[in-house]
Amino acid sequence: MSNENRTDIIEGRNPVMEALKSGRTIDKILVQNGEKQGSIIKILKIAKEMRIAVSYAEKAKLDSIASTKAHQGIIAYVAAKEYVSLKDIINIAKEKGEAPFVVICDEITDPHNLGSIIRTANAAGAHGVVISKHNAVGLNSTVAKTSAGAVEFTPVAKVSSISQAIETLKKENVWVVAADMDGDRTVYEHDFSGGVAIVIGNEGKGISHLVKKNCDFIVRIPMLGKISSLNASVAGALMIYEVVRNRNKKEQ
Repeated sequence: MSNENRTDIIEGRNPVMEALKSGRTIDKILVQNGEKQGSIIKILKIAKEMRIAVSYAEKAKLDSIASTKAHQGIIAYVAAKEYVSLKDIINIAKEKGEAPFVVICDEITDPHNLGSIIRTANAAGAHGVVISKHNAVGLNSTVAKTSAGAVEFTPVAKVSSISQAIETLKKENVWVVAADMDGDRTVYEHDFSGGVAIVIGNEGKGISHLVKKNCDFIVRIPMLGKISSLNASVAGALMIYEVVRNRNKKEQ
């Protein structure tokens, strides 16, 4: 995507400050190394109060991201769609009289993967998607485009802790199932009926140790060729549609 078409960034001190004051949903703020004077200090203070992630980079990095060269040492990444809470997702299932069906993304960093996962989750009738605030991509314009519009219809919750989100779901009688190579059963052998949340791991590291430890079940996708792993969105799609298959089977 060319910088001229970016719709998910705000550049400059005053524009970023106004975005914060207006309550606009901001995924993270990027600050130029060494910029800690004047209005930057006020922006960082507000960001801390609002629990917005802040990272630092060299000027060349900000120049490459910005549409103009007038970023004044600060860029904010804004969400293409407002986030909901995890409780909102649970309530959506309850209002429909359905067992919760949630897709959890553990530190997915590729916007194309996240967009594809949201698109598949919507197609499969999932009640919502959960993503992390840390070390993960947010709902930027690339995610929105890759989702083919699904971000407009799929509730997405952004949480500080995936492990805490899992504990909340367990209290709602939701079984949490992760896909990992060391699963004790295949994805085809597991019963995905009832309230279920599936966990899709990071593209390189997979599912983090703590998150894996908190899951109820670990299943594996059979790999019969020379390649030992699948793209995160493909693995997620297989898991998501196993939930659909199991639910359809129970209804017949």
